[in-house]
Amino acid sequence: MKIFNQDRLTQLPHGILFDTDNTLYHYDPAHLAARKAVRAKITRTLSVSGDDFDRAYSDARQQIKTRLGATASSHNRLLYLQRMLEIMGLGSQVLLALDFEQTYWRTFLSHATLFDGVKNLLDEIRLLGIPTAVVTDLTAQIQFRKIVYFGLDQYFDYIVTSEEAGFDKPHEAPFRIAVDKLRPEGDRIWMIGDNPINDISGARDKISAITLQKLHEGVKVGSGEHQPDASFETFSELSQLLGRLAAHRRTP
Repeated sequence: MKIFNQDRLTQLPHGILFDTDNTLYHYDPAHLAARKAVRAKITRTLSVSGDDFDRAYSDARQQIKTRLGATASSHNRLLYLQRMLEIMGLGSQVLLALDFEQTYWRTFLSHATLFDGVKNLLDEIRLLGIPTAVVTDLTAQIQFRKIVYFGLDQYFDYIVTSEEAGFDKPHEAPFRIAVDKLRPEGDRIWMIGDNPINDISGARDKISAITLQKLHEGVKVGSGEHQPDASFETFSELSQLLGRLAAHRRTP
């Protein structure tokens, strides 16, 4: 663990917020496997080339994101696939779109694995009596499914999705709703996430959170205005930090 602002990490937090995607588990391998499965199914079902799929899907994704902006629906794979079919000249094809979306998420979840130490850390947080909340982008339905799939539904006190908040991070709304739900006994809130802008800068700027960035392959530590208060590679490092702070609290 690297601590960049030592004076901000001298006491236990009053509450902890967690990002989900690419923080509790490695997002890229699951996404790549899911996209590959959908690509194979669509090229086989519709008798189109892989290049045709790639172009239509990329155009559809960009159009949806441009139209919807920083909202939960802008991440919706069902909308991407519906628009992709329309771009291919096939109309909305509701049944096909639903089938392809189910293929994506079924494959995604089967390839998503929690990082080592996540559940141990959450157990320790619970024993310390610190309330927790998930603050995540995307729609509630799929994010709830992920939490249940990982067996984390009994570990977190609350969850806030960008669908509930109306905005993706780094907008203030998701962070503020999460803190309001937690009703912490003080203002010392930790935010644990991977994205230096959405998670780190967003939480620090909007709710003055103490920020800890999860690093792994494909994630670089934020710099300048996006630098976290601390960075870590394994969740055991966070467990050790909490242990030290808890011991300090008990010291006369």
